[in-house]
Formats: sequence, structure tokens, C-alpha cells
Amino acid sequence: MDGLQTSPLKAPVIEIIDLSSKDDSDNEEKRDNSASLQELEDGDDDDHQSLYEDMLEGMLDRSEWDEEPADMCTVEEAFAFRKRLRLVGEDEFIAETIETGRITAKKLCTAFGIKPPSLLDGQPDHKYYPLLGLGITRELSKRVKLPEYNTIDDAVHLLQQSKNIIVLTGAGISTSLGIPDFRSKETGLYSQLEHLGLSDPQEVFDITIFRENPSIFYSVAKDILPSSQKFSPTHAFIKLLQDKGKLLTNFTQNIDNLESHAGILPEKLIQCHGSFATATCVECGYRVKCKEIYNDLKAGRVARCDRCVRTLRQTKPFGIKRKRSMNGIPLNKKKRQSYEDSTDDEEDYDIAVAGVMKPDITFFGEDLPETFHDRLVRHDKDLVDLVLVIGTSLKVSPVSEVSGFLPAETPQIYISREPCQHIDFDIDFLGECDSIITELCRRAGWDLQHEMVRDDGVDVQLEEGYESRYSFKVKSV
Repeated sequence: MDGLQTSPLKAPVIEIIDLSSKDDSDNEEKRDNSASLQELEDGDDDDHQSLYEDMLEGMLDRSEWDEEPADMCTVEEAFAFRKRLRLVGEDEFIAETIETGRITAKKLCTAFGIKPPSLLDGQPDHKYYPLLGLGITRELSKRVKLPEYNTIDDAVHLLQQSKNIIVLTGAGISTSLGIPDFRSKETGLYSQLEHLGLSDPQEVFDITIFRENPSIFYSVAKDILPSSQKFSPTHAFIKLLQDKGKLLTNFTQNIDNLESHAGILPEKLIQCHGSFATATCVECGYRVKCKEIYNDLKAGRVARCDRCVRTLRQTKPFGIKRKRSMNGIPLNKKKRQSYEDSTDDEEDYDIAVAGVMKPDITFFGEDLPETFHDRLVRHDKDLVDLVLVIGTSLKVSPVSEVSGFLPAETPQIYISREPCQHIDFDIDFLGECDSIITELCRRAGWDLQHEMVRDDGVDVQLEEGYESRYSFKVKSV
């Protein structure tokens, strides 16, 4: 890819900013972009690589772009470009596209899911070469689709013949129960958290912020806490795989613990992000069943450790008010003051923070349980003969890396409402998870027993421009 490596990155850049403009925010953005671009100009090659990698890392998938660039590849064009890249290789691909002038590097970036950053607006096209190069490298490192698996019949045959199936699940298998997923644009949990004033809604599950102010998490916990032990038809399907002796492991990212309620055996279940089954005191390590703090969770009230409270009430002088947050870290008063839990005089001691109970879910900044790595690497990798990814957009690592880690010859099927843009699965089924699972079981001749299973049937259509992507829609009555 010699053409991408000869760009004159050290050419001078002049940025003219109208300081008299009334729109200070626009000026601030221009100054930020100018500074970022200047970093690209001033640094050495390693600095350039790092900055472009940071730029690429922070970008959203195409499906999440707020607005699409004026000049971008269509979905069909993007698919064709990616397919051509794998067919002819990197050098020939660049020769056919960039060097012939067939397409600009800026536009070609969008074929690889890269939205051209605003800091490069107005810059010559060669400024996009390093970003395009990273996009191509990322594309070539992805899992390669197996060409022999394309149809629904192929998927059904795989289900019938496979004996060691990994099922990797996310929030989409619980949405039919009224439990929101996290990333849907209008209905997802993250889209409903603007009122918290967080710079990123994922901060609700940030361990540092929880330690500073646990009431932020508790204010939304009730929205993701299952109100009953009822599970979905997709949960029942995983149990059916277990009953048929086909389930190798269910790796779930869900924290609702519904897999356990559905009857998935502990030795078959890895709760990658923990669950609401138990809660542990962040101060003394005392663990309880989550049912003991259920009322606090449903009320949005910070739960405290009974053992800490009893101990510290015996040792703390009466009347000393709480003056600090946990571990002496001051709260950000401007940003989160309104979410501090209020306490009465009797409980307004240091123990109010010292005894906070944290549900045993894995927050951002915490390690996944060791069982995740051990099971995947030391057990499943050499046994798996089929992978089902259901109800997850695979945005959170390291779970998002499981697909690419498993043997390349293992077929993989994706089932979810929206397509996964950054991984090439062998077959994609798009729609409501329960409806898709029900139809697959019907075609396989399996009796899926669940009160929510519908007999309405589904319309299945091959999506235009794809050879193995299907949309499922429940037939209207």
C-alpha cells in the first residue's frame, strides 16, 4: 500500500479562526480541530499512527452516525468494496481505487465504517490516507465469512448436526420481557439517561463513578432489574439446546440472571458481566443474595451493608457528620450533586458510604471473571462446532473479540434486530430474536415450549445486495 504511505503529513497547516464570531462553540471546535491536526503535522510517524488509531477507536459504527456524510458509499457499494479487497489483496485494491482516481480516500473510508472526522474537513485527500490504511488493516484482520453457509436451510442443518454450540447472548434476548437493551437509539437505556448530566451514559456503569457516587447507578438500576423470574422464548431455546446435549457454553453479557431461571446449568453458563444474583459490600466484602436489597434497588435508594452499619455504629462517635465520599475522593458537586443520596440525621455518618452494597455485575474498569477466559481458551476453543450470537451488537470488549478468537473454520450465525457492521458472520438473521428462534425451531422440527411462542408465522426475505442476510417479520393477523 505504498500510495498510502507517501502522504506529505508534515506540510504546514494554516487555520484561520474568526475570533469575532458570536458562536463561541464553533470557534472552540475549530481551535480543538486545529490543535488536533497540528499534532498530526508535528509528530513523527509513530505519533501519527497513534493519533489516527485513537481517532479510529473513538468512531461509532455506521448505524449510529447522527448524520451521514454528504459523499459516502452506499451499503451495497461498501459491501462490494470490502469483498473486492479480500479478493485481490491490499496493493491491487489501492491501485484499482485510489491510484486510478476512481474514488477519493475520504469517500472510501466510509466503505470501512469510518466517518470522516471534522478535523480533516477541507484538507486534501491524502490526509485521509493513514485513516483509510488503518480501516483496511482492520478489515483484513476480521473473521472471514465461510462461503459454504448462506441459507436458512444451512442454518437449520447446522443446528441439527452440531454437538458443541457456543451461544453468546446480549440484552436483545430479554427485551420481549420489557427489559430495555442498552444501545437502541430511541428505546435503549443509554438513550434515556441524558437527564443525569453525564458526559457519556456508560458512566452509569463506571466503577470509579460508582465509588464516588453510587446513587447515580441506583437511580437507574430499577429500569434494568427484572421484576420477575419470567424468561423469554430465546432463553427457553438455549435450555432446549442443553436438553438435547448440544450446548457447550452460554456466554451471556446480561446481568438479569434469567438464564439461571430458565434452567441453564451453572457449569454451562458464564455470566461475563456478572449478575444481580448477589451483591457485595464495597468496604468489608460481605456478600448477600440480591433479594435482600431488592426493595432498595426498586426504589432507587442506595443499599447499605447491614454488617458495616452495625459495626460502625458501635465504634463511631455520635453526631459526627459525613464530610467526604468514599476513600476521601470528593464528589463532583457541579455535575453530580443532585444524585447524592439524602440521609437522615441518624444515618448521616461516614458509614453511609462505607457500607454501600454493589450488585455483583462487572462495571467498566473492572476485570471480567476469570472463568470467562479459562472456559473460552482452555475448554471451548478446541471443542466448539457452531457459534450462535443472539441479541447483542458486540460493542464491549473483550466479549466482542470472542468471534474472531474462535477457529476460523467454525460456522457462526448472527441473530439480532440490527446487523453487526464490524464482524462478518456466515449467516445473519435480522428481526425479533424470539420470532427468529421460533421459526428456526419449527424448521428443525423441534418443539419449543414457551407461553410466549406465537403461531402467526413469519415472512422471511433475503435482503437486497446480500447472499446470506435475511429479515424476519411476524405476519400480521
